[in-house]
Amino acid sequence: MENPTPALPSPSRPPKLQTIGILMLISGVLNVMAGLGIVTGFALSVVLICCIPLAALPLALGVFEVIYGLRLVGSGQEPVARDTLQTVAILEIASILGSNIVSFIAGVINLVLLSDTEVVASFKK
Repeated sequence: MENPTPALPSPSRPPKLQTIGILMLISGVLNVMAGLGIVTGFALSVVLICCIPLAALPLALGVFEVIYGLRLVGSGQEPVARDTLQTVAILEIASILGSNIVSFIAGVINLVLLSDTEVVASFKK
């Protein structure tokens, strides 16, 4: 009985790209939880209207981080533009304005990893 020929392996992504995806997922989940925590914390308060912008920014950033993090960690069927990942990383850095240190650190690490030659070369393919 003959063994079927093995399928050719798909071109693998650099591990740094996987790291970017994992960092985005962690930061995204924390941002969504923080945004929902702000909303529920002020839900019975008169201050809710004033605090909606404080909740909207982490929620929106968290959703973007989760979406693009899943696309990077996933099977890779949908290509992700490097510029889009850089934009999300810059928004993570800007989240320090809301005292979000985890997203700030993740954003800095993601920008450093996105500028790596191996990662840049993988986006040119």
